[in-house]
Amino acid sequence: MAASTRPSTKTTKNAERPRARGRQPTFDRNEALDVALELFWRHGYDGVSIADLTKAIGIAAPSLYHAFGSKADLYREVLRRYGTIGITVDEIAAAPTSLEAARQMLARGIAAVTMPGRPLGCMISNGMLMTSAENADLAAELKAIRAASREALRRRIARDIKEGLLPEKTDAAALARLVSALLQGISVQALDGATAAELSSVAALALKAWPAMKTAPAAAK
Repeated sequence: MAASTRPSTKTTKNAERPRARGRQPTFDRNEALDVALELFWRHGYDGVSIADLTKAIGIAAPSLYHAFGSKADLYREVLRRYGTIGITVDEIAAAPTSLEAARQMLARGIAAVTMPGRPLGCMISNGMLMTSAENADLAAELKAIRAASREALRRRIARDIKEGLLPEKTDAAALARLVSALLQGISVQALDGATAAELSSVAALALKAWPAMKTAPAAAK
């Protein structure tokens, strides 16, 4: 018997239906970032695996890579999200005086590391201080974020020196680094159980070392 020239049903169906491409499940991106933020904040970058992320977010690994690129890229996006909690470089520059900028940095830092219901400590102040060599580039990015904040305060201090509000011999770089060191110490103290009130007392005491600020001259009429 000659073979039938009619294509089989199975062949026809296969020809009409494209091969599945691993359709990505839908999920809320903002909710996923919030979950990732909580994990990275609580456990650090090295302490969170792809399996941890996919389980907590409720998606498969391919979906996570499709949405965020990589674990490192997801961490970078989380850092940008976390950065809205603290004071920005622009806010430091816009503060009426360098002393007020320092006060705001410390106050916002204390609030960030002691928020009820959130992990203690600061992702940026103490993030990736010790990490593996393969994550050196990411650690350098965090270092640059800390440096940018410190440099913004140094410039604000230098402006007060130039305008005569601070003594000419004031060491702007050392003063800015003092505040940076306080922020990192505050983060560690919060992890050790220090309360917001206790940390605020420490900040107030430290700021007594700030050089005496002169009153800005009144604008000419």
